Amino acid sequence: MDCVVTGGNVKVLAKAIHSLSRIGDELYLEPQENGLALRSVNSSRSAYACFLFSPLFFSRYTIPCGHAFRCKMAIKCVQAVFRSLSSLEKTVEKCHIELDGEKSRLTFTLHCKHGLLKTHNLSFQDSESLQAVFDKESCANMLRAQPRLLVDTVLHFPPSLEEVSVSVSGERVWFRNHVDDEAEQSKAMLTELCLSSDEFDHFAVGAQTSITFCLKELRGLLVFAESTGLPVSVYFDEPGRPLVLSVTDSVLEVNFVLATLSDDSNLRNHNNNNTKQARSPPPPDDFMNDDIDSYLIAMETSELAGPSDAPAPRSPSPNHTLTTQPSVAIHRRRLESGEEEEEEEETEDTERPPNKKFRSLFFGSVCPSDSQLTNQTIKSQEVLASDSDDDTQASLP
Repeated sequence: MDCVVTGGNVKVLAKAIHSLSRIGDELYLEPQENGLALRSVNSSRSAYACFLFSPLFFSRYTIPCGHAFRCKMAIKCVQAVFRSLSSLEKTVEKCHIELDGEKSRLTFTLHCKHGLLKTHNLSFQDSESLQAVFDKESCANMLRAQPRLLVDTVLHFPPSLEEVSVSVSGERVWFRNHVDDEAEQSKAMLTELCLSSDEFDHFAVGAQTSITFCLKELRGLLVFAESTGLPVSVYFDEPGRPLVLSVTDSVLEVNFVLATLSDDSNLRNHNNNNTKQARSPPPPDDFMNDDIDSYLIAMETSELAGPSDAPAPRSPSPNHTLTTQPSVAIHRRRLESGEEEEEEEETEDTERPPNKKFRSLFFGSVCPSDSQLTNQTIKSQEVLASDSDDDTQASLP
């Protein structure tokens, strides 16, 4: 690749590199037939920028035919070539850019006044093509304004502000500083500006929405747009969809693609509801304090399955024909023989239900409610329990 930039276009190229330095730490360079593409992306892949300089931008632009070449380098090294922007237009007459693929060097030669030459040899690495997939024409909202209007709007926000929110209606646009939900509202400073649709060159709002994006990248584009005097077009849609900032000229096309915060209000409400449900006390469960014996007795004596959400009865109905007295007697005998009960519990440990919460739900599906017990006739069977060793010896002749 061999290209030459002359006159005021040298400053435009320098401004483009400084704008890209606000996006990422690496500069991706790709010579194409339709022009020279300079791209950058941040580390989180939430911001992407591309400057495409057409061949008419250069006084000479030649690339090898049939050979695709892509490389990347540290953007600070390229930024050092155009360190002083104020003196470039006065001292630099032209900039010669030459790419040597064999030596892996990109050479910038600045031809200054009085025959002074400044040569910078930068090393690079081969890279894959960096291209963001977006369709700005499909966005529902499109705003176009002069860069001075947007610069004056951004000046009202402090330099430390990271994110800004933009809301649109049929005739107005609001700019607000974004405040996190976790921040204390009493200590947060809120700034809001309202712009009328008459202040824009083009105002087309198809959907009233509000988006939040990073302010750093917007400021980087505005610095470039103000120096060139080109209007800035803003394409955006619903929250979560990318925001596209575009500056277009006959020899230049600039696209900044920024990620926006998704509208998670429904998700937050859903999480809040889940939190409230988790904090609320559990429904009353009569079996929560029952021991394993009561669990086994209820399993063996209930034959009529009630609804799954029916609460467990606190006490048996008078019409209920379950043999509760033998159950209590058996339970007392087991409590008296403590050592034997511990041995039986060790053997029956594998047959116990997994936890109390699951058992309470399971009881609701097998135990009928009080109304069902009084209105329906329930068949019952006597509880059979294994005799202890003392009972077994007493029964033997």
